[in-house]
Amino acid sequence: MVFNPNFSDSNAQQTAANPLLNYLQQQHPEVLSRIAKSASPEIKEIISHNVQGLVGGLPSENFNVQITTDRDNLAGLLASAMMTGYFLRQMEQRMQLDEHLANTNSINQ
Repeated sequence: MVFNPNFSDSNAQQTAANPLLNYLQQQHPEVLSRIAKSASPEIKEIISHNVQGLVGGLPSENFNVQITTDRDNLAGLLASAMMTGYFLRQMEQRMQLDEHLANTNSINQ
């Protein structure tokens, strides 16, 4: 999954007022791709479950599932998934730091 910097072109006024979106749009696609690839399998699994919960979780092998929405709602879903990903990555880094500090403290004692 890679961020599409043009997903909200329909609302230029909102885009102009959003510094994070402006920053993302200024980034080179390779940078965004590298960041997206850095997500762990655990983060991808949580985001997948989150999106399935938002959209509906009928199994596609037993049902002919089709979802119809408009551009604004789809953009909201994408924004939700992105924010979940950023949050989860920060929490994953915090967990790793806590584990590292716990190991360091046990070595020093």
